[in-house]
Amino acid sequence: MIFVALGDTEAIGANCYFVKLDGTGLVLDVGVDPNEEGPESLPRFELIHRNPDWYIDHAIVTHAHHDHIGALPVLLREFPHVLVHMTRVTRQLADLLLPASARLQRRRLQEGRSSYGPLFDEKQLEGYSYLYLTHEPGQDFSVTGLRGRSPVRARFYHAGHVLGSAGVLLTHEEDGRRQRVFYTSDTNLRPQAIIPGGDYPEEPVDVLILESTAGADPEAERTTRRLEEERFGEAVRRVLDRGGSVLVPAFALGRAQEVLAVIDRLKREKVLPADVPVYTAGTMRAIADLYDRTRFVTPRLDPSFEVFRVEQRRLPRRLEAVRQALAEPAIYVLSSGMMFERSLSNRMAQLLVEDERHAIFLVGFAREDSPAGRLLAAAEAGAEEIVLDEQRGPQSLRCEVARFRFSGHSHRRDLLRLVERLQPRHVILVHGDEDAREWMADNIQFFYPEVNVWMPRSGEPLEL
Repeated sequence: MIFVALGDTEAIGANCYFVKLDGTGLVLDVGVDPNEEGPESLPRFELIHRNPDWYIDHAIVTHAHHDHIGALPVLLREFPHVLVHMTRVTRQLADLLLPASARLQRRRLQEGRSSYGPLFDEKQLEGYSYLYLTHEPGQDFSVTGLRGRSPVRARFYHAGHVLGSAGVLLTHEEDGRRQRVFYTSDTNLRPQAIIPGGDYPEEPVDVLILESTAGADPEAERTTRRLEEERFGEAVRRVLDRGGSVLVPAFALGRAQEVLAVIDRLKREKVLPADVPVYTAGTMRAIADLYDRTRFVTPRLDPSFEVFRVEQRRLPRRLEAVRQALAEPAIYVLSSGMMFERSLSNRMAQLLVEDERHAIFLVGFAREDSPAGRLLAAAEAGAEEIVLDEQRGPQSLRCEVARFRFSGHSHRRDLLRLVERLQPRHVILVHGDEDAREWMADNIQFFYPEVNVWMPRSGEPLEL
């Protein structure tokens, strides 16, 4: 087996891993780096082109977050013979999110916010869609390459991360011995508000490709989802009672729908006023509709729950109308979760940050160099100013800022339990910054010394 990370391995972005199994070439996920633009945001496909012994027969996409699927059209343009495998719901999300990405890239260029042309357009996406093959979790499917010396079978497992997300088990024979490789992708062992915890292979695996997002977050393992939801409800109520509004920056896929489910429960339990307005906008509303339409055919804690059952108002488009909405206490659930510049959450944050009545509550992972990460660090340090948008410059930091752990990722102790459960001979650590991967590596080696742990650098082949 040959493993090569084609994206950045020292941060979270452009998740894309080349795996060669006995003559079959695969890529696991095909993401873009959300902090980069244009070609700089892409995986290093040139590594495949340069090596005559490397080639891609199949791509397996585990879920529809852009850091896992955003470069798929570019992959298909450069390797037009590749077949793409994903769950049926991820296919539906791709048909929604990739055209939206193309439109956003075009608009950024037209508005002068980017110097790069779009990586793909909507017409190209229509031409690629016939290459998408869908499979349900628990269903075996072939990913054997044309030059594969033995059959390679794949099977999806519900990952517990977002709608349609999956880990994937790859099974093949090499030197007369069956080999099992499991890629967790983004995974969550525990239930969220809508989606239950993940499923995993029952038998041991030989190689575990393990995410490590929360490896450097000791606080995540010290709390529970229920306690965080209660703390969130109390904090939101406190802001509303003083006449303020709450901004909840959230990823359009997954976190936004989970937050709305939490708000629904808190309203029903009378923690929050039943009539407090909840504003949403953009793509997350279309995604919520897909959550509702698939609630009886995808894993759910309560299939009867509908996201749109939570009464929502559309965020006004005009700035003056938004200012008028802020005259009364409300909750704003807006993307992006990391508050990237020019996003709806970033623009709303600029309106709230200088007013001590208001609050910005972060509910998911935020890179340290993102506006959300900088805001949290500034608040914790007691800073008086924050830069949310470079063009606007510094603003006074007077609003309340807090973080609540509603993550769709397993905390690090649960990831260690997954290692114990799957009993791999090798663990390859991915999807985490350097500190997170180092903590995971140190603790796997301490508790399971028989396991070989690898932290490959981007572009460096690892042969097992």
